[in-house]
Amino acid sequence: MSVRPQPRPGVMQIDAYVPGKSKAAGVAKIHKLSSNETPLGPSPKAMEAIRTFDHLELYPDGAATKLREAIAARYGLDPNRIVCGTGSDELLSLITNAYVGPGDEGIFTEHGFLVYRIAIQAAGGTPVVAPEKDLRTDVDAILAKVTDRTKIVFLANPNNPTGTYIPFDEVKRLHAGLPPHVLLVLDAAYAEYVRRNDYEAGLELVATSENVVMTRTFSKIYGLANLRLGWMVAPAHITDAINRIRGPFNVSGPAIAAGIAAIQDEAHIAKAIEHNERWLAWLTREIEALGLTVTPSVGNFLLVHFPKETGRTAKEADSFLSSRGLILRQVAAYGLPDALRLTVGDEEANGLVVAALRDFLGEKHA
Repeated sequence: MSVRPQPRPGVMQIDAYVPGKSKAAGVAKIHKLSSNETPLGPSPKAMEAIRTFDHLELYPDGAATKLREAIAARYGLDPNRIVCGTGSDELLSLITNAYVGPGDEGIFTEHGFLVYRIAIQAAGGTPVVAPEKDLRTDVDAILAKVTDRTKIVFLANPNNPTGTYIPFDEVKRLHAGLPPHVLLVLDAAYAEYVRRNDYEAGLELVATSENVVMTRTFSKIYGLANLRLGWMVAPAHITDAINRIRGPFNVSGPAIAAGIAAIQDEAHIAKAIEHNERWLAWLTREIEALGLTVTPSVGNFLLVHFPKETGRTAKEADSFLSSRGLILRQVAAYGLPDALRLTVGDEEANGLVVAALRDFLGEKHA
């Protein structure tokens, strides 16, 4: 008999999620480009909603009714089919806990968001990885991994950290190929940034299916990452299941107020989209001109690939950039040890990154 409490089997085999770093020793000014945060910050209206919020001594509305109604109004949804959470991360975990158990399998793609594996393992399930093709989701590879034990399939579209996406026709083909009892989770955390005519975040599929959920976040384009706020839309029978296991007051009052203001501030969202569209293209062009490969991205970040040659590796580039106060994301945990993920920053940060990469590569040629 153990002399102390022991976690249930499998818990200690989970690799904990490690966020991107945010500090660099000995540097006066930091440009944090490691977490895909918006350089524009939150809507001024959202900030005002937080500043004027009172009655912190009272519990928030456990159903986040007004926030669900604001989201529903923005997208033309039934608010009863929306659930809000402490970031989309919480919702991904709640969904998995509701539908996956010991002996079940959950599928995600080769370079998919690390939280999927953690959520599946935490629920006692078995993670199943489907290979990607040229850093893009391969629908046929996912379908080939489906077995009688498959209970859930996660699809990040666009995907993090690659920045790639699949067209809506491919998403529908994936759904059509899944057994009806398998839950398809469409993680659309970066949907607001996508400017492609063949893309759809998943609202149509959720509305016409019984086994599709879409999750969204306020952490990216809305700039509310510190408040931890996300939402999901699903068939009524799924929202019923999630509401039975989520915390009774899982979203705070200030987060609800800020979320309502943020989603209604269309001018601020448009400004963020315009900024990202301009600088995503500029960074891609300038970094490729240095001789580095950049995976085409539709998000607010780029995956930059480095050679394996000593003195020019991703790890060495990361150290060099950090010494200049430029913090990027190492993605070896995603199976991409030769790449760094770069968030689109403000004009100053973007210019400094390109200049630093030019110096890094130039030094190695000297």
